[in-house]
Amino acid sequence: MIKTFAFLFLSCVAQPAVADRILLMAEEEGCYWCDQWTFEIGAIYSKTTEGQSAPLKRYDLHAGPPPDITLAMPVNFTPTFMLIQDGVEVGRIEGYPGSNFFWGLLDQLIQQAPAVISSEG
Repeated sequence: MIKTFAFLFLSCVAQPAVADRILLMAEEEGCYWCDQWTFEIGAIYSKTTEGQSAPLKRYDLHAGPPPDITLAMPVNFTPTFMLIQDGVEVGRIEGYPGSNFFWGLLDQLIQQAPAVISSEG
């Protein structure tokens, strides 16, 4: 019984915390560059290393960001991509500069963000 309790306790304590990270995309109806991003990247994003590190969540600019998100400043342009970690914006890309530039800018955001601890070791 004590061994079981000790094992359960240590397995709960020994697990590293996993930060909650998403890529939040502000978009609006009729946005050409939002559609362009969706056409060029949208279908593959979730399959990439970046997409697995920061899953995409979209919201309509006019509806406002999700209530559990704290942005560093208001969003004025669409698309705007915000890297959100534990509910707080840690970086953003305003506009869509094309797929080549997007991946490089996103990689910079992810590398500059506070470290995410993975439980996968």
